[in-house]
Amino acid sequence: MKKRQFKMKPSFAYFFLAPWIIGFLAFTAFPLVYSFYLSFHQVSLTTEGIRTSFVSLENFQYAFTVDGVFIGYLTVFFRELLLSVPIIIVFSLIIALLLNQKIRFRGLFRTIFFLPVIIASGPVLKELQDMGVTTIPSIEEVFIYNLASRNADQFLSGILLYVLDNIIMILWYSGVQILIFLAALQKIDRQIYEAAMIDGASTWEIFWKVTLPSIFPMIVVNTIYTIVAYSIFSLNPIIEHIKIQMFELETGFGYASALSWIYFVIIALILVLVFVIMNSQSKRRYA
Repeated sequence: MKKRQFKMKPSFAYFFLAPWIIGFLAFTAFPLVYSFYLSFHQVSLTTEGIRTSFVSLENFQYAFTVDGVFIGYLTVFFRELLLSVPIIIVFSLIIALLLNQKIRFRGLFRTIFFLPVIIASGPVLKELQDMGVTTIPSIEEVFIYNLASRNADQFLSGILLYVLDNIIMILWYSGVQILIFLAALQKIDRQIYEAAMIDGASTWEIFWKVTLPSIFPMIVVNTIYTIVAYSIFSLNPIIEHIKIQMFELETGFGYASALSWIYFVIIALILVLVFVIMNSQSKRRYA
């Protein structure tokens, strides 16, 4: 007896997709288009409703020529992004390599490292920061910290000071990346490692010649994910500045929309640049 195959008509597919499409158009697409429209206008909230007056590129010019706070936040953001992302990726990879070993209580350790992702919402993390939980007590008394403080003008000393001051926050951002690296490591065929060891490859050579090329696509994914997560975090000072500008009488929604689009374009360009660089490096090294 042949089994009857049920073929879904295209109309049924659109029926099930309709809630998502309607939600996307109403709550994502329309606000994006409308905010882009507002970014070229001076917006005033009156008792009669929202009034807009076209000001062309004045909001964007104001952001780069007058609003020194926004430029300062962008500078700090670029510096922290340049330092934090590589540290988070390297730390996540090291922890994933350790958790991929056959050790006791491996499941418990994986849960512990992923636990901050569950509780690290904006309000919760804000309370933890105010209580001093996200910093290491008496870090200023550590010899390495004092040594780096005396040479704060040097580039490497500045990086070391940043890592010591933000070590807890860096660890806090690493949960998802660790899981992604773990999944990638578990997909590598063990026979490849056995063949490399038979050929006399050392552990270090196996890591560079087998493990790293195999998980390099996940390194790209984790890098992009980390940049996005770091950029849209609710406690980001740039986002806080945009929220404040929304309710300022001199700027308002129009200027806040312009800042949002400037920030979006900058993040998009960073992501494209990172993807192009890492993709070219992958083709050059592992082709």
